[in-house]
Amino acid sequence: MEPRLLSIGFGSTVVAERVVAIVSPNSAPMKRLKDEAKKDQRLIDATHGRRTRSIIITDSNHVFLSAIQAETISQRFLTVKDNG
Repeated sequence: MEPRLLSIGFGSTVVAERVVAIVSPNSAPMKRLKDEAKKDQRLIDATHGRRTRSIIITDSNHVFLSAIQAETISQRFLTVKDNG
């Protein structure tokens, strides 16, 4: 079976089945999560220099930053899961 890809903006994708959470980056715990992932080299910045509007966490404990709103990515996630 081919993996379903979730678009997180600017041509970047993640495997939908590996996504654990899609969250807003505004809280202090999410900022700490981002800093820890960067220190541990688990952070993937897919913002293309734009402001981070969502954080995607995968089951491999990688953290993806996206310039797309968390609500928009969540809607895309539901669409991808429903079409599978």
